[in-house]
Amino acid sequence: MKTKILSSLIGLAFASTAAHSVHAADLLGLYNEAKTYDAQFAAARASLDAGRERLPQGRSGLLPIIGASANTNWNETKTKQLATGAKFDTDYNSHGWSVNLTQPLFRWQNWVNYTQSEQAVAIAEAQFSQASQDLIVRVAQAYFDVLQSQEALASAEAQKKAISEQLESAKRNFEVGTSTITDTHEAQARYDLADAQLIAAESELSVRRDVLRSVVGKAHDDLKPLKAGVEIPRPAPDDINQWAKQAEAANINVQLAESSAEIADQEISKQRAGHLPTLDLVASHGKSYVGNQPIFGGTDSKANVVGLQLQIPIFSGGATWSKDNEAVALHQKSLADLNNAKRTAALQARQSYVGVTSGLAQVKALEAALVSSQSAVDSNKLGYEVGVRINIDVLNAQSQYFDTRQKLMKARLDTLLAQLKLKAAAGNLNEGDLKAVNALLD
Repeated sequence: MKTKILSSLIGLAFASTAAHSVHAADLLGLYNEAKTYDAQFAAARASLDAGRERLPQGRSGLLPIIGASANTNWNETKTKQLATGAKFDTDYNSHGWSVNLTQPLFRWQNWVNYTQSEQAVAIAEAQFSQASQDLIVRVAQAYFDVLQSQEALASAEAQKKAISEQLESAKRNFEVGTSTITDTHEAQARYDLADAQLIAAESELSVRRDVLRSVVGKAHDDLKPLKAGVEIPRPAPDDINQWAKQAEAANINVQLAESSAEIADQEISKQRAGHLPTLDLVASHGKSYVGNQPIFGGTDSKANVVGLQLQIPIFSGGATWSKDNEAVALHQKSLADLNNAKRTAALQARQSYVGVTSGLAQVKALEAALVSSQSAVDSNKLGYEVGVRINIDVLNAQSQYFDTRQKLMKARLDTLLAQLKLKAAAGNLNEGDLKAVNALLD
């Protein structure tokens, strides 16, 4: 009868857990929430919109400039003829308007500025891609931190319960004279320590949930955990050198450095254009009116002008030469920055790859260690019951088991995070990679 009742309770517990798990938040759902809430990502999106405006700004230097002006004046003139001494007072109104057009025909610096604006847009888009990848990593980090803290709390609770049972057993054995008071004191000390660890685990979980909330915008107390015994796939391709080469070619920081180097190269041509002449097509249409005057009468005139305007720079105090030299030096700096970006990206890819492969090996070792730790707990409990083990042996075995369980969870989560960072180092981390990790959740 007791067995049937126990089985029913276990079944209800599993059913309740399954129903609760259905409504738990998952990694992909929190990422979608973060895309609409996270302030860093919102700033990156606004920065992208602003960066895209650099293209029409650069194009404007190739298009005509049209302007209009108008004026109206009241004129009072007093005139005295020196020969006769006659005086004339003239009061009249004058006004006019004009429309002017300037079309650049040859301004080399404007053409260079236009090509630089294309690279500026590429930089803005690369920066947004970097922000998108960073958001994936930050959401995953915050999510995994909460899962790890939940595991630490569950382990602390289970360990406290196990120590409590061992404490009660030690007290009973002492009362019947089969163990010493030392067993009771050791169990009590471990129980008090477990109580302190439980309080610390609760505090850590609260802090990490706040971190997750700061990214996604609202609290989530129930998150989907990793599937039991989940198999984490190896990186593809499973070659550290290929990942390093991919990072050197496609890492976002490398793309930014390449665009910056291209802009710096074009800046040399732009500054050297200061030595070149400029040629513009100019045209204007205007009308003016002068009110009646005592001698000359009023006038109403129109004017149309079309022509070419050539300007030839001769000397500007050495500023053009100096800017040219400055641009050359900055281009050399940009090339050095590009080399540094490639080396850094390759290093990040290698480190992340090692993190994944070593993490997979660590997971495998900890899985075996967890089985061994469970066997050690069972063996020590049995040995304590028959008198061949002392209480401290059981407590140590239990502590090792729960410690191994936490380390296994941490190793799995760290390995998954390292996989995402490996993709980011290679410059191809996207939402599909997050979906693949999300599929490993229960």
